[in-house]
Order: sequence, then structure tokens, then C-alpha cells
Amino acid sequence: MRFKRLLAAAVGVISVLTVSTTAYAGTNELTGLEVRDEIINQRPVAIMVDNEKTALAHYGTAEADIVYEMMNSTANGRITRLMCLYKDWGVLQQTGSIRSVRTTNVILADEYNAVLIHDGGPFYINTYLAQPYAAHISGGFTRVKNGKPREFTEYVFGTELTSRFAKSKISTNYVQAPERGTHFVFNGADTDLGGNTVANNVELGSVFPHNKSRLQFNAGTRTYDYYEYGSIHKDAEDGQVLTFKNVILQNVSFTQLDPNGYLTYNVIGSGSGYYITNGKAIPITWSKGSETGITHYYSAEGNEISVNRGKTYIGIVPSDTWNLVGIN
Repeated sequence: MRFKRLLAAAVGVISVLTVSTTAYAGTNELTGLEVRDEIINQRPVAIMVDNEKTALAHYGTAEADIVYEMMNSTANGRITRLMCLYKDWGVLQQTGSIRSVRTTNVILADEYNAVLIHDGGPFYINTYLAQPYAAHISGGFTRVKNGKPREFTEYVFGTELTSRFAKSKISTNYVQAPERGTHFVFNGADTDLGGNTVANNVELGSVFPHNKSRLQFNAGTRTYDYYEYGSIHKDAEDGQVLTFKNVILQNVSFTQLDPNGYLTYNVIGSGSGYYITNGKAIPITWSKGSETGITHYYSAEGNEISVNRGKTYIGIVPSDTWNLVGIN
């Protein structure tokens, strides 16, 4: 067994506790939860996971600490791809299937000092991967015979990552962002949101029409279960549901790079969004000052929000479909 670890505008407030922004010993900087002492200073990886229906069922996604979902191309019904971040990647069993990376992922992975794990990508990524902040390992991972076309057969294992890091000479030491030790500001205890905006369902089916993403609040676990292609998302190895304590939606414009649908999200800048947890949602704004800066999230009152400890889903929603997000 692996190691587990609106559209209504709403006026709401988040209870902001006085919390330290320093990563304490034994704390996962991605989730705010405890981790094994041996990996406290280990940098995360960000694994690019194919989200085409043929790629299902996914392996290892339920173990991810943070999952980004974003449009991978304006073609094919705006098909999405997942970027899954893991702190404790050495224990991963079969994970993926993995696919190519996009420019936006290079920028976002650096916020966590994460090493991108992928198989190639369009030439647009070359300028970004050449930047001093970018670290990545591409291709040559394990092929698993599963009866699918070759592009759906590449997976990565934790032991394999260990050997690839050694060969690449990429450091596995976590380097904290100058702004603070953790990416998010975490609540000291599980905290409910104020305001009256109920968020039992987060409907993204019109935003991501190819796979029709949806997150549903599970009152028993007080987390949001992820659905796509009409079914709840379960890990292929052990049936574990992909579920999140926090849901963050960012309203982000994009620049299309060519007629084939390749694009770059304009994640450097600012915009609107929602923070969702424990069955409630509040409007937020987001801001990212540079390629190497952290994305900060603010309440309607202008205070940086603190989030609950646990796993987080971040949906990068194209601005031209932002008004199609459904929260009820």
C-alpha cells in the first residue's frame, strides 16, 4: 500500500487566523499537513498527467497534494491536462500516464520550487525551460503495456524518479520562496467561510466541455470529490477517490499561439476568482507579480486569505468562459 497521506456575486468573509508563514519542521509546504521527517527538505515534483478519456483510469493522482487543471488546447473541445504536485514522490507507485508540458505549467511549477516531470512539449516551451528557475526531467520513463496506443503507455515510479534525479544532477533540496516558507497561508484549525454562498457543487462542465469537470462537496469527509466524463474519479490502483479540502478557481485570460490551439495563460498579472471549502464559497482576487513570484489570493476586503490544511484543486478558468462557472 502506498503512503497516503457563483456565478452569483457573493459578499462573504473568511475567518483569518493569526498563523505563521514559516514552514515548521515536519510540515508539508503544499498542504500544511505533517510529513515524514526524511522529506521535510525535499523539493516537490509536478507531474504532467494526460486527461484524455483514453488515458483513464489514472494511476497515482489521488496521492497528489495539489492538482492544477487547465485547458491544454483550444482544440478538441478545450481538452484539459492535469499538473499533479507531490511532496513525497519517492514512494509513488505507477503514476500517470504522463504527457507533454505547456508554457504555463513551467511558470506555475516554479512557485513551488517543483521539478516538472513530463515527456516533451511544443517548441514554445523551450524559452521557458531555458530560464534559470526552470527544472525538469523529460521522457524515457517506464512503458506499461495496457492495450492502448503508445502515447497512453508512459508512467513514472518513485524509485525511477530517484535514479533520474541522480543522473540529471538536479538538486532535490527544497528552496523556500523569498516571500515565505509555505505557498499558502494555512489556517491553524479547520475553518468555515462566512457569507451565504452555498457551494455544494462546483460545475465546470461548460468551461471544460471535453471532460465536463465537476467537484461535489462530500459532507462526510468535508472535501470536494472530483468528477469527469460523467463519473467520480477513482485511482486505478486502489480505488481511492480524488478529493480536495480546498478548491480555488482563477479567472485568467490566455494568448493563443497558433492555429493548432497551443496557448499561454496570462498568469502573471491579476484577476478574479473563488475560494471554496467546507460547502461555502467567497469571491477572491489573485495576483502574481513575476514568473518567479507566488500567486497570492485576497478576500473582497483586500486581506490575503488563509486556506484550510489539506489537498487543493486549482482550476485555471479561461476568461472567455468565466461566466459559465456554476456554484450552487
